[in-house]
Amino acid sequence: MIPAKFDYLAATSVEEALSALSQSDDAKVIAGGQSLLPVLRMRLNAPDLLVDIGGIDTLKEIRDDGDSIVIGAMAPYYEILANDAVKNSLGLLHKAISEVADPQIRHRGTLGGALVHADPAGDCGAPVLALDGELVIAGQGGERTVAAVDFFEDLFTTAVGEDELLTHIRIPKYDGWGSNYQKFVRVAHQWPIVAVGAAVKTDGGTISEARIGLVNMGSTALRARATEQALVGREATVDGVREACDLAAEGANPPSDLNGDADYRRHLATVLTRRAVLAAAGG
Repeated sequence: MIPAKFDYLAATSVEEALSALSQSDDAKVIAGGQSLLPVLRMRLNAPDLLVDIGGIDTLKEIRDDGDSIVIGAMAPYYEILANDAVKNSLGLLHKAISEVADPQIRHRGTLGGALVHADPAGDCGAPVLALDGELVIAGQGGERTVAAVDFFEDLFTTAVGEDELLTHIRIPKYDGWGSNYQKFVRVAHQWPIVAVGAAVKTDGGTISEARIGLVNMGSTALRARATEQALVGREATVDGVREACDLAAEGANPPSDLNGDADYRRHLATVLTRRAVLAAAGG
């Protein structure tokens, strides 16, 4: 199908993009376009103005900021995967991004675009949430920083306002932590039926800290906080983590669809959490 007619602006700066958004009653931002373009083609959305931020170079930077790694919202997946700082200090995010769709999508898609799209079945939201990421949002009145726990508000809904832009993602370093991402799909490159990302810190074979993100287990990305707490002090063995990982779906409200009902997803979450934790801990 062909999208409905719209005006187009290729913004060259954050300020220009924000100005255009503030002056339009019906504008959409296009980043990598991997989620928005299919929606436009099916005419599920027909904005009057499309603001392209792909030419804003300041939104593509990836830098080591001392205690954290800062990733520009427009940094494409493939550049994030090629960055040594991300690979070494944000292993969970690196592993999750490597599972996003296929090489073509990873070449065009952006981390910021995926986070603002806020699909609970997306691979990126849960790792950013589990790693206590912060998201920098710009508006006409300046910048504000929102914790990932407050960023994802509901299905396809975030804290970014209609006339605002996500500009950067800041994530603390997790040097020395093990990480793993387990993704269950029926068909290669499909959205996960359930996925689990785990970052684990061990001391002499005992788990001292854990961060676990759940994908497609509710209307937003989730953390398995009950499991995180229960893992502390446990031996990194199958028997040692089993009871804690059985709590992974606690508080979750997974959907039921053609790929599986809610109970099936709860079961998957416990199995994948156990696998991810053991792999991350080296057990």
